[in-house]
Amino acid sequence: MDNTYHTTEHRKGQHLTDEERHEIEVRINKDGWSIYKIAESLARPYNTIKNEVNRGTVFLYNGKIKRYKANAGKAKYEANRKNCRRKYRRLEVGSFIRYVVKQIKEQGWSLDSCVGNALKTGRFHREDTVCTKTLYNYVSLGLLTIKNIDLPEKLRRKQNKSEKRRNRKNLGHSIEERPDYIDLREEFGHWEIDSVIGKKDENEPTVMTMTERKLRVSIWLKLKNHSAEAVDNAISELIDSFGSKYADVFKSITADNGSEFANLSNLDQRGIKVYFTHPYTSCEKGTVECHNKLLRRFIPKGKKISDYSADDILFFADLINNLPRKILRYRTPEELFNEELDRIYAT
Repeated sequence: MDNTYHTTEHRKGQHLTDEERHEIEVRINKDGWSIYKIAESLARPYNTIKNEVNRGTVFLYNGKIKRYKANAGKAKYEANRKNCRRKYRRLEVGSFIRYVVKQIKEQGWSLDSCVGNALKTGRFHREDTVCTKTLYNYVSLGLLTIKNIDLPEKLRRKQNKSEKRRNRKNLGHSIEERPDYIDLREEFGHWEIDSVIGKKDENEPTVMTMTERKLRVSIWLKLKNHSAEAVDNAISELIDSFGSKYADVFKSITADNGSEFANLSNLDQRGIKVYFTHPYTSCEKGTVECHNKLLRRFIPKGKKISDYSADDILFFADLINNLPRKILRYRTPEELFNEELDRIYAT
């Protein structure tokens, strides 16, 4: 990281210790450190230290001097923790609960009907009731004399699953297995791949996008549809176009878990390593995602890709590849890509 004050250590949810409170007391009272400097020293968020100082600040000498005291901060913290728990109003609204149980058992009402009728008729004031969602929670927790079987509609609805999916797609090597040196972007030949769709139609053409991590050069190809077969054919033709040196151009490819990349792992047989990101983590292939935004300059979301020819897509890629980039010291991806190819084919 270039940022001097960046730390990858996060202690979210961990409360301050007695030792940390005493260090805060010493730093703020004797050394005169700022809250920001203390937070940096303890690797804690700024607001955590600020709130602790506010809690533990006391007035001394008839209110003439303010000082932070670790013991006062701890005492206030422990007092707050006593009230830090989930609160149930079950006992406070006993009369309303009895009304709900009676209406459900005798009249067959729903929980929401009980709440709505009680408020509409003025039988109960708002502060003497709980909402429908809370009533459902009470039933699930067993806090009422009625059960889920007394609520036929609830049994018909899909309930939230409490366990994780066991059968997940496993298309190939996880990005966790990708060598660290690829992250450095110092070696040419490591690509990211994605697909861009227009109208959501299974027969609608799509654009396969590939971006090289070091040079940021993009390859955009129009495919007949959003299928794994279309991607396989396009990748195969692209690789073959580089002849016997294809392994120097394509050393690795990082993809997401989309169904169109289901067969991408077959490239391992040709010496090209394929890695897949974690589900719903597009930031792990951020280079191609950013270049997809550049493609959207020409093909806005919702616009049919069938309105554009394959040559149009190639023309759009040429425009983007010939844009000088600050990260490339204002050289163009196309220029650097050609230099790499010259070097590869010269050996």
